[in-house]
Amino acid sequence: MGTRQTKGSLAERASPGAAPGPRRERPDFWASLLLRAGDKAGRAGAGAGLPPYHRRVGMVQELLRMVRQGRREEAGTLLQHLRQDLGMESTSLDDVLYRYASFRNLVDPITHDLIISLARYVHCPKPEGDALGATEKLCRQLTYHLSPHSQWRRHRGLVKRKPQACLKAVLAGSPPDNTVDLSGIPLTPRDLERVTGYLQRCGEQVDSVELGFTGLTDDMVLQLLPALSTLPRLTTLALNGNRLTRALLRDLTDVLKDPSKFPSVTWIDLGNNVDIFSLPQPFLLSLRKRSPKQGHLPTILELGEGPGSGDEARDETVGQEDPGGDQEGRETIGASET
Repeated sequence: MGTRQTKGSLAERASPGAAPGPRRERPDFWASLLLRAGDKAGRAGAGAGLPPYHRRVGMVQELLRMVRQGRREEAGTLLQHLRQDLGMESTSLDDVLYRYASFRNLVDPITHDLIISLARYVHCPKPEGDALGATEKLCRQLTYHLSPHSQWRRHRGLVKRKPQACLKAVLAGSPPDNTVDLSGIPLTPRDLERVTGYLQRCGEQVDSVELGFTGLTDDMVLQLLPALSTLPRLTTLALNGNRLTRALLRDLTDVLKDPSKFPSVTWIDLGNNVDIFSLPQPFLLSLRKRSPKQGHLPTILELGEGPGSGDEARDETVGQEDPGGDQEGRETIGASET
């Protein structure tokens, strides 16, 4: 991740194939879409509304449609809105296109790296090679990484069942491979009582808990926290793709200050949530104290330094559409050094 950026010419004007006239107004539609989505969540009550990944995946698909139609100026504006929605508003276009971006402690380095690469193809398309094909590939990788496709595939036969039946099937018996995998199954506060009871019964066997794309809110995670934090063998906790905010990050940081809580944890995945875009140093240092032999903290730099950096390294890390891509990427990112 985090490849060095080479300087190139910035396409400030619209593509010759871009349609003139009213279509230039369309980017404003996406700005208003972000506001309306937030208003809808606010009207529905605290923690209500769809998780942010629904909106982000829709923006990626619309961006690809614009590029295919030759509307690169509009695609560039939509990409700016997507960057802002992913917490990258502090990175100017020059930073994205020209400079070696050394943004440390990112909560989701995979998405960050894909967005940087996508910006280069959208704003500075190269005449040689298949620029459209490369853009399509990056959009597929972003869509896969930002949505629960891998979780649905892992559950296989459970996908067609109702959420309650899926939950009952997962919580039956001992955790397979020492993993409690509830990813992609919508959970309610009442469901969490069953999950808590299961963790208390089988806690000695649990190495990993997967709760990505389950619709969790801050309060729901806090409800699970007493059971999760006392699991003696838990090493990885996935909370990605939910509706979590920075307020929860402060609570987790406080819990990690107690060495008796999460005694074996090495990584907590908080990517693709509402507004958790970077990880505070106290959070990372607490993880490091729990795995001193590992001696690493997550950044996007290490994978881009030395041999194997660039598109090849990114393809290996993201895993393209491979069902295991997300898990492999998360494990790789967890071993990057500040």
